[in-house]
Amino acid sequence: MSEGGLAAPSRHPLDWRNQEFYDETKLDAELRRIFDICHGCRRCFNLCDSFPRLFDLVDAAPNGELDTVESKDFKPIVDACTLCDMCYMTKCPYVPPHEFNLDFPHLMLRYRAVEAKKGEVEFADRELAKTDRNGALAAYVAPLGNWATDCAHKTARGLLEKAVGLHRRAFLPPYQLKSFVAREKASSPALNREAPAFGRKAVIYATCYANYNEPVIGLAASAVLAKNGVETEIVYPHCCGMPMLEQGAIEEVANAAKTVAAAMKPWIDKGYDVIALVPSCALMLKTEWPLILPEDEDVKHLSKATSDISEYIVAIARKEGLAPGLSALERGGVALHVSCHSRAQNMGQKARELIKLIPGVDLQVIERCSGHGGAWGCKTENFETALKVGAPVARQAAQSGKAVITSECPLAGHHIAQGMALIGDGERPRVAAPELVAHPIQLIAKAYGLEA
Repeated sequence: MSEGGLAAPSRHPLDWRNQEFYDETKLDAELRRIFDICHGCRRCFNLCDSFPRLFDLVDAAPNGELDTVESKDFKPIVDACTLCDMCYMTKCPYVPPHEFNLDFPHLMLRYRAVEAKKGEVEFADRELAKTDRNGALAAYVAPLGNWATDCAHKTARGLLEKAVGLHRRAFLPPYQLKSFVAREKASSPALNREAPAFGRKAVIYATCYANYNEPVIGLAASAVLAKNGVETEIVYPHCCGMPMLEQGAIEEVANAAKTVAAAMKPWIDKGYDVIALVPSCALMLKTEWPLILPEDEDVKHLSKATSDISEYIVAIARKEGLAPGLSALERGGVALHVSCHSRAQNMGQKARELIKLIPGVDLQVIERCSGHGGAWGCKTENFETALKVGAPVARQAAQSGKAVITSECPLAGHHIAQGMALIGDGERPRVAAPELVAHPIQLIAKAYGLEA
């Protein structure tokens, strides 16, 4: 057998509708097969905490090998996986088409799917993953809810920690009284019919985060697209299902995929591109959904039509050229975190290319996992681990001395900011704390003078 493959990674569809997928004996055999390969390789030691936990578990076994490890001890390894896909996309030499056929993230997903089928997912986790319901309800009490979830309110956060298992120190994104969809309908930006990209048409898939938590991301994207002559429509039929995927609820993700793909089909048929505002959501539409529903034609078409917002703007810059008017930023230095789910899209550092379009920008790129992993990093049992995994990113951001910190993943950006605040390296505190910008598209909007 060969040591490693040189071919581009490929991926097999998830066989989640086959009952053998949930057979615990077969799952355990596959866990042991793959864990034994990982134990002998160890290239992923510095990624998420799953791999140190696996290697420590095997090293502590009576004979130092996997055959003397009990299967019940595998769960902490699975629990530490954030489905970031970095082991699959950047480290592992044994992914398909290699004969070892190793897909660690989807193995962790299979384990969680078995747990979900057995009803072992915590009630609070299931409810927190219902992002559309939570966002719609939270809008009615946003000011009070945001006050209670602020880390400064220790009593309220202590109660929340006990009730739903969200760590009292973890940043929780605020909710808005008015969603991105509602704001955009109330005030659509004027379309520049003289711009180089006039004639392009795109649907902005709002995503639950941009819709309910930080509409400024969507407003910035909409304004930049209009400035460049792109006719846009805002469509948001349902969450992409990433929070449900993290819990192994694959059937619920499949239902979400069908709903969104059906809603997007008429737009795609009319020649519209589809733009996702958050990398995790773009990854779901592009990659995960076609692996879950490989026979669904609407899902296939949506996958081909979808771009990440950074990817789309860079494509305009390369093909038609951007509309004139970009100016240097007042606070010129930018530290950019390239998110894991951006890297997993295998499209290159599009956010770096995007920010480089700003005249005279002083940019430092940080390409390493922030440690957050969506809702995973907010949980009581994971928060300290998330800080540990993300510490190298926080240190690089702090040492960069840049005036602005941004990430393609908004939650990762907030997590990095928390990590920076906790660094105690003996250095002098900054004269001024860096500005946290939720998404690089907002920097383009600022450079155009289009701030929401």
